[in-house]
Amino acid sequence: MGGVSSAPVPLWRRLTAEFLGSAFLAAVVIGSGIAAQRLSPGQTGLELVENAAATAAGLFTIILMFGPVSGGHFNPVVSFADAVFGGLSWRDAAAYLPAQVAGCIGGAVLANLMFALPAVTISAKQRASGAHFLSEIIATLGLLLVIFALVRSGRSRSAPAAVGAYIGAAYWFTSSTSFANPAITIGRMFSDTFAGIAPDSVLSFIGAQIIGGALAVAIVKTLYPAITPAEAASFIVPHDSRPARSAHHGVPPSADQPAGPARAG
Repeated sequence: MGGVSSAPVPLWRRLTAEFLGSAFLAAVVIGSGIAAQRLSPGQTGLELVENAAATAAGLFTIILMFGPVSGGHFNPVVSFADAVFGGLSWRDAAAYLPAQVAGCIGGAVLANLMFALPAVTISAKQRASGAHFLSEIIATLGLLLVIFALVRSGRSRSAPAAVGAYIGAAYWFTSSTSFANPAITIGRMFSDTFAGIAPDSVLSFIGAQIIGGALAVAIVKTLYPAITPAEAASFIVPHDSRPARSAHHGVPPSADQPAGPARAG
């Protein structure tokens, strides 16, 4: 165990973590989709099982890898919801957004290249429909409610597993297969494969995700009116960036101390 430090993780390190985590996320989502198409050609249900299982497991491990540095958001809706409750500054949330989008685009390119496809293949997969729009609202709403429920109950250690499990389940109970993330929605546009999305469907998905995020914030404020910035700083993985707050190096908080954020080494 390291000593106690009051220094926040520098923004550039957090942005690097968000970029890399987002890139890995896109590579997992898109790469597993390509593999599923090749392993189970023409069997859409089986392809979805393979894609969903890889995404759920991958998201869990990626949050564990990069979460202690940046909070493990990899999702602009998550970052701005965090800012609403004071766990992340608005300036930092705005800085997270391009890092997340760039990471997801980079991950899509890498996934294409790993399967010997052209680096960029713009998707032709149409996903814009009323059912998909509603699905993305529900998927994003549910994701944020899962995260905030864990934070408020002092169980933030369970967040990586819970987020992965929720997204894996939402692949099946939503017709959109639960993108729930504007950055990954943009990234998936750059791969004309199983997990892709056509450019003219992207704005519809992002609009639905923003609505879902806004609804989640309103519901959280109703259910948990006393949520504090310290609790918000445990959003997904503790990441409090405020200089006045100290933490143990690399050691996540105990379940009964949700306000004591962990620091990466």
